[in-house]
Amino acid sequence: MATDRSTPAPRSDLVRLTEATHADLEAMRLLLSGTSVIDWHRLAFADAGEVDRFLRVNEFDPVRPDDMERLEELRADAVEYLTRNFSYRIPDAVAHAMPARELFLLASSKGRRQMYACIVLKAMHVMHHLAGRELLFKLPVSDDEVFGFVEAKVVKVVEEIRAAGYPIAEFAWSRKERDSVVTKLLAKKASIAANVFDKLRFRLITRSADDLAAVLNELLHRLVPFNYVIPGESVNGILPFRRLVEETPAFARFADQLQQDLDHEQARAALQNEFSGPSYRIINFVADMPVRIDEFLVRIPDGSSVDLGSVIFVLTEFQVMDAETARKNELGENSHQAYKERQHQRVKTRLSGAEPDEGGPPILVDEDDEDDDD
Repeated sequence: MATDRSTPAPRSDLVRLTEATHADLEAMRLLLSGTSVIDWHRLAFADAGEVDRFLRVNEFDPVRPDDMERLEELRADAVEYLTRNFSYRIPDAVAHAMPARELFLLASSKGRRQMYACIVLKAMHVMHHLAGRELLFKLPVSDDEVFGFVEAKVVKVVEEIRAAGYPIAEFAWSRKERDSVVTKLLAKKASIAANVFDKLRFRLITRSADDLAAVLNELLHRLVPFNYVIPGESVNGILPFRRLVEETPAFARFADQLQQDLDHEQARAALQNEFSGPSYRIINFVADMPVRIDEFLVRIPDGSSVDLGSVIFVLTEFQVMDAETARKNELGENSHQAYKERQHQRVKTRLSGAEPDEGGPPILVDEDDEDDDD
């Protein structure tokens, strides 16, 4: 594991939580709750500047003609798909008349065209993701190289955030070793490798709990595309969304504009890792991180990467907490050692075929027992 505990720079005027927008609040809610952007019925971008920032986080550069042409290709594919499969009669403005880049503002407005802009953008979102996944499979590079791409990107951005004055007291990253992956799959009910989302993990610790919202907001601004946060994989045991809104003036002014009211928010305690201690608390989310690989496209033979763009996606886990919570998370039953012991007990029980006593601890296999001769 790589760790950086250098002293964070002093706070600066660049802490933008006081200037947070409606779009920031919706993105924060999705990240903390692990819901899906496909279920949204509108976007919340206020101007072209917000749209351009969102595009950059998704590795589309608004000033690069090739990137904007890629958006147009995705829009054309989405319109054709929606028309062919669902007989949608998409308005000309949405289908082709306005630049695809402007669909994000249209999807943030009101009216019939707003609905169709959302529909088209949802299809574009899925098509772009599928293309990036296919491109990753075609790319003749090792997992180590791919993880290196993500590590370089995340480390660079997090260091920029810290240099701007954000109070990140500790920053570490790690790759899950093969033995750990095997153990996790043996312990999980869904023992399929595709369900392991934490092969690459980043851990950020803020100085205090009051700093969490500002750091998360900045991660969403610079690094993590909220639209590619994996649904159902977020855990938020530290920052209740209602409290976040009510105690953050910039967010509170948008409370009545949310797609779903505050009371719709439900505790996601059920998502807490079953092997964690009873008072273990964390903000945990997984994003399929977009990474540009323009210089590596030449490695793909016979032009099979045509029409797939230049962005791949890599599943990446983020753990965020404050320093006091991190300290408590290493005490007693919450400690990593206790976590591993509970996980190993589960694995040994499953491997042996033994059943745990109802309401009691698992029945374990004695490692010193000799095999029966018969």
